[in-house]
Amino acid sequence: MSLSRPVKSAVKSAVPASVRAHWFVLIAVIFALGVALTVQGYMHHLAGIGDDSVPSSTSAGNVPQAVSGGGPVVDSRGGAVRTVSPPDHTLALTFDDGPDPVWTPQILDVLRKHHVRATFFVVGSAAIDNPDLVRRIIAEGHEIGVHTLTHTDLGTAPSWRRELEVQGAQEAIAGITGQTTSLLRPPYSSGNDAINDSTWSAMRTSADEGYITVLSSVDSEDWRRPGAAAIERNLAPSGPQGQVLLMHDGGSDRAQTVAALDSALSRFAGQGYRVTSVGDALGIDSMREAAAAEKMTGTAFVRGIQLSDFVVTAISWGLVAAGIVTLVRAVLVIGFAARHSRAARRLRTVSRGRRRVDVPVRPEITEPVSVIVPAYNEAVGIEAAVRSIAASNHPVETIVVDDGSTDGTADIVEALGLPGVTVIRKENGGKPSALNAGLAAASHELVVMVDGDTVFEPDTVHALIQPFADPRVGAISGNTKVANRGGILGAWQHIEYVVGFNLDRRLFDVAECMPTVPGAIGGFRRDALLRVGGVSDDTLAEDTDLTMSLCRDGWRVVYQDDARAWTEAPATLGALWKQRYRWCYGTLQAMWKHRGAVVQRGAAGKLGRRGLGYLLVLQVLLPLFAPVVDVFAVYGLIFLDPLRIAALWLVFLVVQMLMATYAFRLDKERLGPLWTLPLQQFVYRQLMYLVVIQSVVTALAGVHLGWHRMERYGSLRVPPAAGGQT
Repeated sequence: MSLSRPVKSAVKSAVPASVRAHWFVLIAVIFALGVALTVQGYMHHLAGIGDDSVPSSTSAGNVPQAVSGGGPVVDSRGGAVRTVSPPDHTLALTFDDGPDPVWTPQILDVLRKHHVRATFFVVGSAAIDNPDLVRRIIAEGHEIGVHTLTHTDLGTAPSWRRELEVQGAQEAIAGITGQTTSLLRPPYSSGNDAINDSTWSAMRTSADEGYITVLSSVDSEDWRRPGAAAIERNLAPSGPQGQVLLMHDGGSDRAQTVAALDSALSRFAGQGYRVTSVGDALGIDSMREAAAAEKMTGTAFVRGIQLSDFVVTAISWGLVAAGIVTLVRAVLVIGFAARHSRAARRLRTVSRGRRRVDVPVRPEITEPVSVIVPAYNEAVGIEAAVRSIAASNHPVETIVVDDGSTDGTADIVEALGLPGVTVIRKENGGKPSALNAGLAAASHELVVMVDGDTVFEPDTVHALIQPFADPRVGAISGNTKVANRGGILGAWQHIEYVVGFNLDRRLFDVAECMPTVPGAIGGFRRDALLRVGGVSDDTLAEDTDLTMSLCRDGWRVVYQDDARAWTEAPATLGALWKQRYRWCYGTLQAMWKHRGAVVQRGAAGKLGRRGLGYLLVLQVLLPLFAPVVDVFAVYGLIFLDPLRIAALWLVFLVVQMLMATYAFRLDKERLGPLWTLPLQQFVYRQLMYLVVIQSVVTALAGVHLGWHRMERYGSLRVPPAAGGQT
């Protein structure tokens, strides 16, 4: 993975050509996946091997008398209709619906025991699933015929499907055995008198392709599973006339068929009947060596179906794994959040003067704080941000670092004339440069960093820095809230901040593996920052990079839920895409930069094995797998049980709703916006995983991504219920 230092330049208006090329590859992969699922759905779910009961009869006015009253083998190739039956005292033994991995081997064993050859009308999908059995059938001298690709009723199928079903089964046979067959038995067919107009039409179409249709004159009715004795009685010929016997080696439990076959063959031998295959009975060579092109296309067809089977199986296991991970995450997040909430309540109880023997008393932090505000073209919201900080009920100095703004940001701050507010003007050098400039000018040991699009409540700073009473704590993450939460996009981001960000931070706090103190609100020890070299510009996620550096340096990073900061969220999908693209790409850079933490001990090891592992699985791998989940969901709705798919989706939605409800209760938020959560699954979720995909593609392509500046809307206001929740 190439995650080198980004070029500090304006964001390009177009995606680089290398990234576009990778997008085309991604689209091709999704398309191929869709094809594989379509093939799988067609092969195994649109039709299926079942009982060979004859469909309800329809008109048979177009069926020639020579067919309806003739022999069971119908040859209408070339336009002329000919029907024949096996010679007297000759029984052509046929099996339908196989091969089956359980019953076909047993039937082959019985045939070998009696030195009998038979004709197996194989279903193409079953043949592809059991190619060794097909090859065994040929190796032991038996004959193979076509029983369509998926056991569909050719009489009711449209012309395109008739061709696909017959030709597909032929290609499966050619690909597996290297031979082709001229024998065809339509599924759900029986005797000549049961042929209707639609079946006859299918037979004529197949004849034009060179096929001879083999019906039956004696039905064992083993598909009814009436018992071995009844099957044997049904097979008994009524006279010396030759017959085509119908049995089954697949489609259901064929134990009765195996037992009846063994005894029937013994009886036939005693009665002087010759039992053999259709081709041998009629003296025709029904199978021939496939041409090179036929072998090639047949092999490709079989390999393609097998690949689709493998893909679907792999996806199925992947879905199981993803479901388990999702449920485990829900349990862990809620469990750790509850633990963090209880600990926070105990600390607040002590801070209010209520002594608890189970909670150590720590001094209240009252020392002044330096608040650093990096600003680049923040004219729209900088006044609200600075005024909210200056109104803090904790002593602060505010350092606004104007990073080469061209919209008069610095002038606006200076014109406010607020006490304790200092403006530093510098050439544009990027956010890390601005933060480091503010850090150099800071007068106090405790430092708070805040984005220029963020406002504080009066008690935010005081609440934020209280964990510094623990000398092990080097950084503190505050609780970021969405200020412009109106509209459905605002509601979705509000939900994400409350549920995704803040629940996760509670987990990271308890697990001591916090990967990110957000730029919107973070408290730091100045000497801790200096020990790690200040704020690095190696990545686009300077806040994540800095936090990981502090963890690797041995500092604890915690979450303070009652230190609230209100920030502007993107108001358009395009702006949201740019913001999350930068976040995700920068996080990947930071993960790659700090990958060595995985093998370290102590605080660094906790970050590496817990924090980075969590980010890798939950924020990279699962989103990468998400498109597959959506494609598979469509597959399930079309080919599987739609009610079951909907029920499964509903289960995961309920889990998400429970998590969201709990998170909103923890943050004392109104539950009203949660009505948008189901809709979030159809737009917002897709946008987020596409962001992850593009970020990964960009990183793997080695593209240098420039800085993205989010559009400002001037919606920043300290909420009316400052210090509480709206």
